[in-house]
Amino acid sequence: MLWIFYGSALLFLVLSGYKAYVFTKMPLHGRMELYPVPKEKGKSEYGGSYFEEVEWWHKPRELSGFSELKDMLKEMLFIKKLFQNQRSLWWVSYALHLGIYLLAAWTALLIVGAISGLAGMPISASGRLLPGAWPAFLYYLTALCGNLGFACATFGAAALLWRRAFDPVLRKYTTPQEYFNLLLLLAALVSGLIVWFPDLFYQEARTVMADFLSLTPPQATGTLTLHVILVGFMFIYIPLSKMSHYVGKYFTFHKVLWENDPNLPGSEIEKKVQAALGYKPGHTWSAPHVQTVRPQNQDR
Repeated sequence: MLWIFYGSALLFLVLSGYKAYVFTKMPLHGRMELYPVPKEKGKSEYGGSYFEEVEWWHKPRELSGFSELKDMLKEMLFIKKLFQNQRSLWWVSYALHLGIYLLAAWTALLIVGAISGLAGMPISASGRLLPGAWPAFLYYLTALCGNLGFACATFGAAALLWRRAFDPVLRKYTTPQEYFNLLLLLAALVSGLIVWFPDLFYQEARTVMADFLSLTPPQATGTLTLHVILVGFMFIYIPLSKMSHYVGKYFTFHKVLWENDPNLPGSEIEKKVQAALGYKPGHTWSAPHVQTVRPQNQDR
């Protein structure tokens, strides 16, 4: 299982990084300049813009990266737009996302706890084995994140699968891949519940993590092996699927919705515009109601 653990983690990072690289190399988007733009310092509060200033091209442009990041995190951490526009779906969708965030924190806490144990500082409920409150704090915080994470994520994945299967509106535009995505998440979560449910304080999980970190093959049961395989496959699959929106969120906001840099002579935007004007699509449109254009090298 060691190669699954390290291989899937490495591929997850490499494939996610590659997808981010591909996003950086994409041509200029169709600029919409949707206001308010949070990075417009002092103007985003009322939906204004730098361009409203008289002779704006002669004036310094004040930007706020903090305001942009703050607004972006509202979407990334709380799915703000879904909350505003489709509240009934937000509850189950956010349960899934919150569960994933908590399980990510749980994994990090398991790593910290495993390292502490390997360093001769075992994590315990009372903290008596190590002076101070740190062992007990880590012990209970790991349990809190793990239990809430599994509960929220499993409920969210199952509820979203139910909604997509039985809601007449959602069912119309739910693709087979989206069903597969939710079933894969649900399988990984349910297998995790089966493996870790007997120990809700995750002492065994810390032991397994310590084995992984020390390159020691853990004593694996059939259910643990299945769980590791499912999680490993999921880690490799996610960057290749539409679930990789954790990479695309930044570019969607920073480079699409909120990019309103002025197109001035000699600017980077002008160069991108010129490059975009010379772009020729390499694929024809596949929709049956659209007339496609034959490539020029074919007989008409």
